[in-house]
Amino acid sequence: MQELVAIFKALSDETRLRIIRLLHQGELCVCDLVAALDMVQPKVSFHLKILREAGLIRDRKEGRWTHYRLDDSDIFVRFLLLSSIERTSVGIVEEDKKRLDGFQKAKTLLHPGGIGDGWRGLEGGVTTEAVSEEKRGNEA
Repeated sequence: MQELVAIFKALSDETRLRIIRLLHQGELCVCDLVAALDMVQPKVSFHLKILREAGLIRDRKEGRWTHYRLDDSDIFVRFLLLSSIERTSVGIVEEDKKRLDGFQKAKTLLHPGGIGDGWRGLEGGVTTEAVSEEKRGNEA
């Protein structure tokens, strides 16, 4: 019974539904979710913890980075996740997706081989504007 309560509590928050919708597209790093949701990292991590404890997402460590994905190994959870994704507001998620796409392009342009130990994510001031400025400097 407590497992069901945890699942439904986790699904009762708009931010967590947005995270689920983003993770439906594939595995994401915390820094990707921070950029997409336009929230600070501790707040995003709080929501991820609730989703993980409810058994809705899984995480994996890669060096100092944590990546998250949906945990659809249980058929009941898979049904709930798909139902939640279908009912999530497309307008809000489109804005999240635009921010995520911009951030991922910035990561790729600044670090074509992937993010390494030198990557500082948003704390380092990486924005699409910063990437555009760096590209202009390289082209000159």
